[in-house]
Amino acid sequence: MDLFVSLPFRSISVISLTTAYLGSLGKIPIWPQWSLVPSFVALWSLQFSIWLVWVLFLYNSLFSPFRELPVPDGKHWLFGHFPLIKKFPTGQPMIEWVNTLPNDGLIRYFGIFNQERLLPTNPKVLTELLTTKNYDFQKPPSWRWVIGRMLGIGILLAEGDEHKMQRRNLNPAFHFRHVKNLYPIFWRKSKQGVEALTEKILSESKSTESPGANDKEDNRTAVVEVGNWASRIALDIIGVTGLGRDFGAISDPGNELNQTYQNLFSPSKQNQMLGLLSLIFPARLVQLLPVQRNADVHSAARYIRNVCHDLIRTKKEKQERKESLGDDILSTAIESGAFTDENLVDQLMTFLAAGHETTASAMTWAIYLLSKNPEIQSRLRAEVHSRLPSLADQSSREITSVDIDSMTYLNAVCSEVLRYFPPAPVTIRVAAVDTSIQGQHIPKGTQFMLIPWAINKSEALWGDDARAFNPDRWVPKDETDKNAASGGATSNYAFLTFLHGPRSCIGQQFAKAEFACMLATWVGRFEMELANKEEEDETKISIKSTLTARPEKGLFVRLKVLDGW
Repeated sequence: MDLFVSLPFRSISVISLTTAYLGSLGKIPIWPQWSLVPSFVALWSLQFSIWLVWVLFLYNSLFSPFRELPVPDGKHWLFGHFPLIKKFPTGQPMIEWVNTLPNDGLIRYFGIFNQERLLPTNPKVLTELLTTKNYDFQKPPSWRWVIGRMLGIGILLAEGDEHKMQRRNLNPAFHFRHVKNLYPIFWRKSKQGVEALTEKILSESKSTESPGANDKEDNRTAVVEVGNWASRIALDIIGVTGLGRDFGAISDPGNELNQTYQNLFSPSKQNQMLGLLSLIFPARLVQLLPVQRNADVHSAARYIRNVCHDLIRTKKEKQERKESLGDDILSTAIESGAFTDENLVDQLMTFLAAGHETTASAMTWAIYLLSKNPEIQSRLRAEVHSRLPSLADQSSREITSVDIDSMTYLNAVCSEVLRYFPPAPVTIRVAAVDTSIQGQHIPKGTQFMLIPWAINKSEALWGDDARAFNPDRWVPKDETDKNAASGGATSNYAFLTFLHGPRSCIGQQFAKAEFACMLATWVGRFEMELANKEEEDETKISIKSTLTARPEKGLFVRLKVLDGW
């Protein structure tokens, strides 16, 4: 399965090079009088052609154990469904397939060179894949290499016993009691971010005010790209709560760490090109190409690793002086004694990148959805204003988990945003061993595409309004309504935003609490509407993915500062 169905470039190259070398030395009696390079090219081309015929015309039709599974329409003879997937926003074709193609839990589709992909669609399959047999399925080595350059090989990318050890030693930092103690920090940093944004809006409005202007509303309104602001706030939050350091990204728009991440996760044509090449050639080879994107990623990764080394050194110096390290993620990891310094760097890179980029993505989509649904925005603002103190209130009252967790509609909106636009739209698993799912034999090397953007909008799991943004699905109808806790879905596995099982997101409760605090401050202070009304049609937004999915050209929103809050 690995050799003949996966792209076998390594095997082809090794066989071709070895045979060409022996032939050029005269070790093979019948070998033509060719030098090393022509022999290598000829052998490589011959083997690749045989493999291509096998995959395109024989394996998928006659020998694949999945040949009876349903296949969506629109398959190209050479490129499979890739042109269709490339044409539409991230996950959109899969949403259609999940909702229109009859299946028993698995859909079969094809990538470049008709490489088989399996799309799980029901809770029974997802349960085995993510929970009962989760360690039979791993992230693809090429994907781990690509993402690992930016995130380090931390808990997100570790596998097997290494993952179990890391999770066990990091769990205390994400215990629900510890997360509840962080709510005041989430609120303070979110408030600081909103106040800085307010000051920017008011100063810009004043500087552009015409001499005869007296429109008070115009003087309190500006168009803002919300993604960058969300990233800066989230970066400062993860810095303080996760690493024990305030990076100052809110107060400094040119903050080097923030700019590094902005460049690292910004979609670009070159990034897309390299991603496409990684589907065809080994990722390590693609990332040796002398192009600017590879140089930028290498430089960014080196800078971020240096920042992490500095954080670790500072903490360990405090430890040597017998001082308290604090109760942030880094301190917990150091005190466990389970990680080397390089392991710690990998963990910090993971939490820094994933911890702020996913929240920033969620905030971006929340602002988008509230801007195009003003009635939901107004209802949420009414709850925020009635339950929380004004940001202008200088009293010493702290906002706690009791304040935020008791706000029914705020939490409903947050849950619905995370369902409707999961920050990470796609993740991949490859069978590491021969195994089975629901009685179906799964050969080693089989690739599964987990698509939260599709499963979270499955009408079979969520009902007829699965593709509608409806926070009320999370609001209890009365005290006896238990369905609201799951949004009315028929299974917990209908909500894949944080995955499930031993590989589920360790920071789920942390992220949800941080998101709720950030959203409450923005909705309380600003009235929001899309600067480009055409974007109210989701099909008009170009959505691109790196680690997360965001509008390719940013999200520009007209923010009006509200009086008295």
